[in-house]
Amino acid sequence: MSNEFISRASSPLQEHAYQRGPRITAVETLIPDDIMPGLMLLRLHTDAGTVGGEPVIGHGETYYIPHAVASMIHDWMARRLLGSDAMAIESHWRFLYERCTAFGVRGCELRAISAIDLALWDIAGQICQQPIWRLLGGPVRDRIPVYNSCGGPGYGRRPAGDLNSQGWPGHGSLGKPGLLEDNWNSVHQPVELAEELLAEGYKAMKFWSLDRIYAESGGHRVGWEDLEEALRPMHQIREKLDMKIEIMLDGHGFFSLPAALRIAEAMREIKPLWMEDVIRPDNVDTIADFRDRAGVPIAVSEMLISREDYRLVLERGGADYIMTDPTWVGGISESRRVAEFAQAYNIPTLMHDCTGPLTLFSGLQISASVPNITYQESVRAHIRTFYPMLIDENVNITDGHAALPERPGLGTRLLPELFDEEHPNYRITKLN
Repeated sequence: MSNEFISRASSPLQEHAYQRGPRITAVETLIPDDIMPGLMLLRLHTDAGTVGGEPVIGHGETYYIPHAVASMIHDWMARRLLGSDAMAIESHWRFLYERCTAFGVRGCELRAISAIDLALWDIAGQICQQPIWRLLGGPVRDRIPVYNSCGGPGYGRRPAGDLNSQGWPGHGSLGKPGLLEDNWNSVHQPVELAEELLAEGYKAMKFWSLDRIYAESGGHRVGWEDLEEALRPMHQIREKLDMKIEIMLDGHGFFSLPAALRIAEAMREIKPLWMEDVIRPDNVDTIADFRDRAGVPIAVSEMLISREDYRLVLERGGADYIMTDPTWVGGISESRRVAEFAQAYNIPTLMHDCTGPLTLFSGLQISASVPNITYQESVRAHIRTFYPMLIDENVNITDGHAALPERPGLGTRLLPELFDEEHPNYRITKLN
């Protein structure tokens, strides 16, 4: 446990954080490493009292390198937040982003801004007693299409009894036979899994079939025999179910251009809805070259962590779909801006989640209010196993669609008991 106390700053910029609404009085973070070690949870407390019988507390999260993000928030960004207007969402976003540009902005800084932005929008929704999608302009659809990303209950989790393992980004276990082991079943029982998903109402499923190839051969060389084996489950689904279910492929950003082109050639017969992050997303010109030559639709990419990255991809014709993660790219505020920017190019947007429940709920808020969103990613194994360990109200998915959240704010709350002062990864910074 760490308790820190700071006074309200006296600089003109801080005082100009607009004292017209409720003040932020405390910042809390918690890294639930016993549940999902890459996740950082955030609560922003206010002096607004209660609205609708609940205390006005904003909830946020982000994923990857959580200790660095928590330190950024407590040691630096709290200086801006504490004592300032909790409703000044855009003012806080611009101030923190512009200060971060002095030393990079695209790492833990933008993930910290993302978590804060979620929490501020959550506060705004609670104050106004409306779900966030109403504050963003109101509904553009009655329900939100989702697909199932075929991860298992253990993806992103710490193996039982292993206190040191946190895994690596994009690397996950194939899993094992069992309930909701969708990654394992996508390899060993793909037709049965597809039929099960169709029976639940899902119209689309995403495979992670290339992870083993990368682990064994690296990202520069893909043998035809290995590729045939990796894609066999998709062919089996097509042979048995024809086009009854959409198929997508996630390459987790593992492959260079020659390997990615070979994968794309092999995927054409399967007719995927899209291929995603088959090529590493660290060179926009190569992404555009790949899309020109792939022969299948290409999605790019929640791994981009800047509106400028998306601008370059769109201007150079590098994507058939844009995918964004609201807890990486800059929160609800920036995700909406990216989606609306993509709309100008007639390129649809996809919302990513394979990391945490508030990522999913923030994606639903944006999807409900931005016409350009075409799918929200969901991992049913996560939703049904450990998301209930983190939030008090879960997402409602039926017939392949998520219901619009109706509760004020994000639509759910982090469980207050998670923020235990005795937890070794708990921190709080308070206003004097």
